[in-house]
Amino acid sequence: MYGLLRRLLFLLPAERAHYVAMGLLSAVCATGVGAWLLRKLFVIDDPRLAREVFGIRFPNPVGLAAGFDKDARWIDALACLGFGFLEIGTLTPRPQPGNALPRLFRLPADRALVNRMGFNNGGLAAAVERLRRRRARIVVGGNIGKNKDTPNERAADDYLQGFAALFDVVDYFVVNVSSPNTPGLRALQDKEPLAALLRQLQDTNRARPQPKPILLKIAPDLTDGQLDDVVAIVHETGLAGIVAANTTIARAELATDRAQVEALGNGGLSGAPLRARATEVVRYLRARTKAPIIAVGGVFTAADAREKLEAGADLVQVWTGFIYEGPGIAKRICEGLSRS
Repeated sequence: MYGLLRRLLFLLPAERAHYVAMGLLSAVCATGVGAWLLRKLFVIDDPRLAREVFGIRFPNPVGLAAGFDKDARWIDALACLGFGFLEIGTLTPRPQPGNALPRLFRLPADRALVNRMGFNNGGLAAAVERLRRRRARIVVGGNIGKNKDTPNERAADDYLQGFAALFDVVDYFVVNVSSPNTPGLRALQDKEPLAALLRQLQDTNRARPQPKPILLKIAPDLTDGQLDDVVAIVHETGLAGIVAANTTIARAELATDRAQVEALGNGGLSGAPLRARATEVVRYLRARTKAPIIAVGGVFTAADAREKLEAGADLVQVWTGFIYEGPGIAKRICEGLSRS
């Protein structure tokens, strides 16, 4: 059934289709009967899938990655689809419009997306209010970033604001320094600025009576040496874990015509073409750290999720796979993992 809906949605510009689809889902979930029906259709209650990671119990290991629900608008609706956890954001202290439209593009031949959203979001205050009003008790992570016009030497101020604002309304944090769509942001992945930023966050976190897990989201384009630096910083600062990986700036070996890809311009590539590299990064990290890893990148099926888990991930996230596979993706992955 989703195949027909997807064909209709794919007639719309990608970003417009996103809001139309979530509007439909929210309308269904707004009624008690609709929410009950969706949960009956998509939620699997299998204790074999539950796991505890960085002190939090997850009912299953399949989450929805940041970027899908940037502003925490749809938590109650998405919670009806069987995800073990949701990650909202990336949120910046002040609202910002992001990059100019169009900024989200489909590559159906590759089961991929290219985006240059640019941290478009309504800011911390609006998201915090929505999080306070949510009804679903699903695990929620808060992905935090800096405003585009905040210079890198002041970046820590923005991340600390995000941490303070969201502390009471999320279960864990993810520090995003790896998006390719905010100018200069990835420079914060360099060893010294990254270590300084994370030390400030951890010092603030440890001053709380009950600190919360803080994870670092990294790019898949890092070299082995840079990945070694990440591991060293995670160990030095006592971070709770790593999210691997964000979108890639690479465009190698795509089925989509090269001229068409080049015409789309800059942006991060996600989806099936990222699967192998994301798994490679997870495997490399696992060989060097015992820190928990959330794997994201090219997860469409139970086999994709199992590949990431066998490489050393503790949890997995989907994003582009949700667009192509539809609302049953978490259920199908969980069913497949239950059988393995």
